Amino acid sequence: MASTYNSQLKEAVSYSKAHPEEKGDEAVKKVQDKGWDASVSSLVAFPQVLEMLGKEPQWTEDLGNAFLGQPDGMMDTVQKLRKKAKDAGNLKTTKEQTVTTEDSNSTQVIVVAPATQTVYVPVYNPTYVYGPWMYPAYPPYYYYYPPHYNPIPGLIIGFSIGIMASNCMWGVFGWHSHSVNINVNRYNNINVNKISGNGNKANWNDHKQKPKGSHKSKLNNKSKPNKKDLQRKNAKNAMSKKGLDFNGAKGKLLGAQGKHLRSDLNKGKFNSGLHSSAFSGLDRPSRSHREASRGGFSRSSSSRSFGSHSGGFSRQGGGRLRGRR
Repeated sequence: MASTYNSQLKEAVSYSKAHPEEKGDEAVKKVQDKGWDASVSSLVAFPQVLEMLGKEPQWTEDLGNAFLGQPDGMMDTVQKLRKKAKDAGNLKTTKEQTVTTEDSNSTQVIVVAPATQTVYVPVYNPTYVYGPWMYPAYPPYYYYYPPHYNPIPGLIIGFSIGIMASNCMWGVFGWHSHSVNINVNRYNNINVNKISGNGNKANWNDHKQKPKGSHKSKLNNKSKPNKKDLQRKNAKNAMSKKGLDFNGAKGKLLGAQGKHLRSDLNKGKFNSGLHSSAFSGLDRPSRSHREASRGGFSRSSSSRSFGSHSGGFSRQGGGRLRGRR
């Protein structure tokens, strides 16, 4: 939830770095005047978590966007990964956590919760815990073991030093309903802005912080696209008008299958006669700026390198790709 408030989360990361001794419920109470969403404030209780998120800001922002855009799919993916870890014997109940299963309408979910009010942040290598990654071209982010953690004998998972926390743990996933629920009592015990709900339960969507003024949050999922997004969109439109398959072409550049093609592009040895669809014409002379402004590609002889991880084509040298503005 906190990853959907990118700018606030960055502030929380900076605050935690400046106050490393603050943790647990008391730390959350000290930041109530910051104006952050309660989901961001609650993470101040766990400096190690904020450190992890702060080291990979792009990954954290992508996580928030995924949760906003496809919450059901994201929660289902978490369950699939938990099942893989459990089936491999890498996810089980310990003195730090409880692992249980819940069945509803022929659907089974795995629930992981702190065993006591002392919370231990798990630390592990995703490749070891989950096995072969489903998207080899996009391996999972791995946070290396901190200097102080408690390894579990027989498991490839460890835990950080325990932190006493109770009220800051007010959020819980409703895995079957794909919802985020709030324990109202815990929430009100630690946050200045009180809420009400159906008994002791409320839905996070009804109480999350709304955008204010010009500092609009990505919660509405309508944030202004950045320059890369516009360039990617223009490239896709241009290729579509030429009857070219953008996704198929992009796929040819990814992973092991695209190794030789990327090598040819980087070395300037690309021959469009040997490669189909979207890559045809890349070995031809530069096109005029006027022609490029209509949605085509312009190419400079001083730039021959293309990157594939951005989702579209991007220059890495002196030239640039120009699309419709």
